[in-house]
Amino acid sequence: MSAPPNLDHLHDEISELLGRHDHRYTSGRRRLIEVLAAAERPLTLPEVLERDSALSQSSAYRNLDVLESSGAIRRLTGSGDHAHFELAEAMLGHHHHLICMGCGVIEDVRLGDGLEEAVDEALAQAAAAAGFTPLHHSLDLHGHCAECG
Repeated sequence: MSAPPNLDHLHDEISELLGRHDHRYTSGRRRLIEVLAAAERPLTLPEVLERDSALSQSSAYRNLDVLESSGAIRRLTGSGDHAHFELAEAMLGHHHHLICMGCGVIEDVRLGDGLEEAVDEALAQAAAAAGFTPLHHSLDLHGHCAECG
């Protein structure tokens, strides 16, 4: 995982992003962003609430929806009961995920630059052959973590 983003810069970016979508960057949204920025992997809502007990569940749900619809964060679904949340790729950088089908945990994984370029090229060729216009890609590897075996 790369270094956590600069919080001042991140807050400025998200404030501007929310403003373009006619939303305010409230203290609750700011706290959610700080929890997600400090995390080493995508978090479920219960995990977010554990990390900041001042957040209420109902407003956290609403604020996560606003942050997601504005493009500041993204929602990931695995095999568990809860969605996971992380900063959007524009904030966190491009990466992929390891998704445990046993416990539902999702871990970030980054490919080396050469491998990422090869994946991008192969996907661009496949898209061009199909007359498809790609916007972005994601690569999620589903399996079992070390705990689930």
